Amino acid sequence: MGTATNLEVEIKFSATEELAVPDLTHVSGCEAARETVVHRLSAVYFDTPDLRLTRAKVTLRRRTGGKDAGWHIKLPGEQGRLEIHADSDPADPERIPAEILATVRALSRGQSLEPIARVDNERHETVYEDAAGEALAEFCDDHVSARSFLPTGTARRWREWEIELAGPAAETKRGAKFLRKASKVVRAAGASDSDSPSKLVAALGESIAAAPTPPQLAELPSSSPAAGVVAALAQNRDRIVEMDPRVRRDEWDSIHQMRVATRELRSHMRTFEGILVGKAYGHIEQELKALAGILGQARDAEVVAERMAHLIEAEDSGMIDETTRTRVLQGLHRDYRRAHARVVKVLDSERYLTLLRDLDELLAHPPLADDAHEAGDTAAAAEPEQVLASHLDDAYRRLVKRHKKAVALWADQELDLHTRENAVHNMRKAAKKLRYSADAAGAATSLKTKKVVKACKRMQSVLGDFQDTVTSRDMIVRLALRARAKGEDTFAYGLLYQKERQLGLQALSGYEESFDAIRAAYTKMRGRRR
Repeated sequence: MGTATNLEVEIKFSATEELAVPDLTHVSGCEAARETVVHRLSAVYFDTPDLRLTRAKVTLRRRTGGKDAGWHIKLPGEQGRLEIHADSDPADPERIPAEILATVRALSRGQSLEPIARVDNERHETVYEDAAGEALAEFCDDHVSARSFLPTGTARRWREWEIELAGPAAETKRGAKFLRKASKVVRAAGASDSDSPSKLVAALGESIAAAPTPPQLAELPSSSPAAGVVAALAQNRDRIVEMDPRVRRDEWDSIHQMRVATRELRSHMRTFEGILVGKAYGHIEQELKALAGILGQARDAEVVAERMAHLIEAEDSGMIDETTRTRVLQGLHRDYRRAHARVVKVLDSERYLTLLRDLDELLAHPPLADDAHEAGDTAAAAEPEQVLASHLDDAYRRLVKRHKKAVALWADQELDLHTRENAVHNMRKAAKKLRYSADAAGAATSLKTKKVVKACKRMQSVLGDFQDTVTSRDMIVRLALRARAKGEDTFAYGLLYQKERQLGLQALSGYEESFDAIRAAYTKMRGRRR
């Protein structure tokens, strides 16, 4: 059973029973209205007992009636809401499809999903067309009756109007312009902007307060550095959960963003060690390292596939024929698909859910060093700002040490290329560690770290571009060896390898300047601290 996705861009209005439906054919961009069709819809909404989906502005429902019966998930987005649809299983229509469950797995943390409300709707739907006769928008006059299944839940009725952009119009400026002008017409007809973001929220009403709440962030004094620690860790945990469904759908850059959030969260935990303590804390850090490793394999495969496509496209020598081009790109695509499948397998694992639950527990009940001190563990207690400053100094000293080694080894032409490039890669990791540490320290204390973060980010960009060429070259070598074993011509691989070598050297041209910027920013910050 597959799924279908579409972007939902709409505006909702509250309407009283006596209001007449407005005519939108006079709105600029709209030419005609199709005949109004009446649909009788019924939807049961599902969530965890503590309403984790609803609290995250995600809705999951099974609808009957209308033109899109089946299972629906609506996810918040920047331009609108992403709606994912899957048909019901005819043999078991009440069973939630696996594809739908996977989408909300990270949010639900594996809890069972139970009915929380029922919404019945008599919908009078009018489709408006543009000059080409294509659907521009749908106007829905909804007469709704609903009941909350939560404790203290009640039944209620209301009327609302919706204007939803149709098809391609949802992602165009033309559609947005129509929506603005049509909204003015609707308000002039007597409707008001809806004070409820969805029919589900309206159906639940005040009964939401009767539901238990999921684990919350620990309530710490705002002046306490520990409060900044918890907030910084929570931000990246939430980013991992946000990226989970996008990674599953294989959205562009989603694996990269999830990997960044995972590695940054782990780095923050190492930076905050000494403020937060304990064996469980260390275990979570190791689990994050394992997750980042799996994501890294897929990210490397993704980068190489993208770079190779660009390199082949830019190669103007005529020495790469279509057969070689197809063979290379298809092979890299297969490698990425396998790596992506491994990531999804990890996201489906109980180990991953356990990691998320452990993070929830950590953020709800942070193992503070102050608590350890009160319990008699004096070695665990220290001033938070001193702890973070010490971590920063260690990270900076490590960066300077790796810088000197990288420069010395790079200049030694007698060393093999792998050894020299590995020293540069270690320098990149040191810059990343310092950046994450500085970012975390700046969020949790009064330390002024923004310029250090900015300088480290620049160094990461320079060395990240360089490392991408190294990763790509390593893959080119493996592809060439495969081709040679099959008796294929490998000349094209040599061309691509040399091109990446040149691009790598170009990337390194900005190295010295970026290191000088880090040194200057850190020296200034350390002077202010003293």
